[in-house]
Amino acid sequence: MKALDAETVMASPDTSDVLRRFLRYVQVDSPSDPDHEERVPSDPSEHAMAALLADELRALGASDVTVDDHAYVTARVPASPGAADRPALGLIAHIDTAHDAPNRGVHPQVVPYEGGDLVISDTVSVTPAAVPDLPSLAGQAVVTSDGTTLLSADDKAGVAEVMALVARLLADPSLPHPPLAVAFVPDEEIGHGAALLDLDAFGAAYAYTVDGEALGELNYECFSAASVEAVFTGEGVHPGDAKDRMVNAIGLFEEFDGMLPAAARPEHTAGYEGYFHCHGVSGTVDECRASYLVRDFDAASFEGRLDLMAAAAAYVERLHGEGRVRLTVKREYRNMAERLDGAEFLVDRAKAAMEACGVTPVCVPARGGTDGAQLTFRGLPCPNLATGGRLAHSVREFVPVPALEATVDVLQALVASFA
Repeated sequence: MKALDAETVMASPDTSDVLRRFLRYVQVDSPSDPDHEERVPSDPSEHAMAALLADELRALGASDVTVDDHAYVTARVPASPGAADRPALGLIAHIDTAHDAPNRGVHPQVVPYEGGDLVISDTVSVTPAAVPDLPSLAGQAVVTSDGTTLLSADDKAGVAEVMALVARLLADPSLPHPPLAVAFVPDEEIGHGAALLDLDAFGAAYAYTVDGEALGELNYECFSAASVEAVFTGEGVHPGDAKDRMVNAIGLFEEFDGMLPAAARPEHTAGYEGYFHCHGVSGTVDECRASYLVRDFDAASFEGRLDLMAAAAAYVERLHGEGRVRLTVKREYRNMAERLDGAEFLVDRAKAAMEACGVTPVCVPARGGTDGAQLTFRGLPCPNLATGGRLAHSVREFVPVPALEATVDVLQALVASFA
C-alpha cells in the first residue's frame, strides 16, 4: 500500500490525538547546534517549538505555563479530586533534534508496513537484519521521514505523548493523577541535560523522562559520559628538509589514537560495554584536533578510560617533547543508577503501568544519556520511559503508530498509580 502524507493523515477524523500532534511537531525545525554549546538554546529555531508548545498548553487549560528566554517550557496540571495532597510528579521531554543526520525540513509520512523490508523511499529502507523484531510490526502503520532527513521521534514522540496525556487529563479531570509538573527542554542532544531547569520552581518530588526507544523499554541505568577534545601540536618544515626536524601533528594523533583499544569502539561494543569514540578529526602538520566521546556504565572503569587517555598523551609527549598534546575533558553526566537508592519504586510503578496496558516491560541499560541522568544527580530521581521510536539519529528512524498510542495509555496508568 502507498505511504500517506502527513496532511492526509492529519485531516482524517480517525487519526489519534497523539499521532496528529507528532506529525505536526516533527515539521517544526528545532535542531540543537553542537558548534554553539555556549548559548541556550544552541539554535534559535528551538524557540519556535517552545512557543508552539506553550500556546498549546495554554489552550488546553494547563496552569502556570511559562516559556523562558532559554526555550524551557514548564506547566502544571492540577490533581484529580482527592489527590491534591499527593507529591507532584514530573514528566519531561526534550524539544531539540539530533545533528547526526539532516534535521531540517522533515516531511513525515505514514507507511502501512506489510512485512519484509520497511521501504521509506526508493533509496532508504529498514531491513529485519537491522531491526530483528521488525517482522512483528507487520500490519501496523509506521511513521517515517521521506528518507532525506531524520524523523525526530527522538524526542518529539515523547513530546507528543506527554502533550496527548495532558490533553486527556485536562479534558476529563476525574481521571486519577497527582499534581503534574511538565517540562519541555532544549539541547539534550548536545549534553545540556536540562541544566537550567529550576527544580525548586518545578516542584516535582520525582519524575520521568519520556525519551527512550522501543515500546516497553525502561531505562534506570545509563552511561557515565565525558567528551574529550585532544589538540596535537606539531612543527612543520619543508618535507624535503624534514629529517629529524619535522613533528607531524597528524602523526601524533595517530600514535595517541593507536594506544586506545580498537575493540573498545562503538562498532564493537554492546550491552554494558563502554567505549572510546573518535567522532571528528581535522588537522595539518602544525596542528591536529580530535574529538572523542568516552562512555562507561561502571564508575571505576569510566575513570580508568580517562586515565588511559591521559597516559597515552603523556607517552606521546615523552617521545616527542612536552606541550605536544593537550586534552580538555568535559564531564557530561553520570549513570543515574548510582543515585536511585530509595527510589526503586519508580521503576516498579513504571513496570506495573506497562503490564496494566498489555505491554511487556524490559529494563535496558541506556547506551546514551537522557536529561534524567543529570536531574537524578541534582536530586530529582528520574528514570526514562520508552517512546516507541527506533533507529534514532538516522534517516531510517521510524515509530509505529500503535506504540505512540500505547505510550499515552501507559503514561495515564502510571500517573494514576501516584494518585
